[in-house]
Amino acid sequence: MLQPKKTKYRKAFRGKMRGMATTGNSVTVGDFGLQATTRSWINGRQIEAARKVIVREMKRKGKLWIRIFPHKPYSKKPAEVRMGKGKGDVEGYVAVVKPGRIMFEIGGVPNDVAREALRKAAQKLPVLTKIIEKQ
Repeated sequence: MLQPKKTKYRKAFRGKMRGMATTGNSVTVGDFGLQATTRSWINGRQIEAARKVIVREMKRKGKLWIRIFPHKPYSKKPAEVRMGKGKGDVEGYVAVVKPGRIMFEIGGVPNDVAREALRKAAQKLPVLTKIIEKQ
């Protein structure tokens, strides 16, 4: 599962996911990109599942760039524990994805292969997406 090697703080605030993505919102290195149209947290398992589908669909041709990484720790208290007594332990790490964020980019494969790979990857993610082409 994806997680950072080292973090400055062990636990983080949940934060707000308001607004649109201001960075990472255009296709830069590949020819096609998978862009989020809704907001959500995405964990390492979901990113890995999408990556596997894309690689399998492209049949190891072309190149894939993953533009998101789960940096944010999220904590969870155990089941049947009373209120209070501090914040729970770190359960895992998530990537904060806002509308407009490019999550995956593909290059070096035909148009139809790229679109089908990104379409299948979108089914593995908890956000609504659209496939965009480089301008």
